Amino acid sequence: MVILLVSLAFAGLVADARVLVNKARLECQSYRLTMEDSPTVEYVSRFIARVQQRYTQRGGRRPFGISNLITGFDADGTPNLWQTDPTGSHTSWKALAIGRNAKSVREFLEENYAETMETEEKGEDDAAIKLAVKALLEVVESGAKNIEISYMTPGEPMKTLEASKVEAMCKEIEAAKEAEKSKKKKKKST
Repeated sequence: MVILLVSLAFAGLVADARVLVNKARLECQSYRLTMEDSPTVEYVSRFIARVQQRYTQRGGRRPFGISNLITGFDADGTPNLWQTDPTGSHTSWKALAIGRNAKSVREFLEENYAETMETEEKGEDDAAIKLAVKALLEVVESGAKNIEISYMTPGEPMKTLEASKVEAMCKEIEAAKEAEKSKKKKKKST
């Protein structure tokens, strides 16, 4: 967590992530003292991207070997998801994956993501979380054992879903997949 309403996930070198998070925390504190307001998610991602880009231009320093997903809510409750990469570029996304097998997960998200998930999730419906679990099940071996889900809601810090809930969700999704396969087999046989 960078600040209360902004969190960072990364793929790459842990030591580089520590350095970037510390720099981002310091910048957020400085921003808050100067502006008397919390920085936006875009501001934090832009700062991290600038630091990453600066390290690619100067001699004697190696570039950061890390790609980041920066997520959070602005003061007005608008959800944001930004990606930065080692070259220093930053882009906004609705849904994204980084790391190993990111391409497969990203393709799955492109096919299955719907704008209505953002509003549905405000109720009891966990559509966005289920989509994330479905996407991860496409590439993760051994199901719920290797999946950890963290999520944010407006005005609250990041929460981690209990392992039992993740396991129950995985079983539900796998059962739905099996039911769909059996329906397809019945249609082919008739």
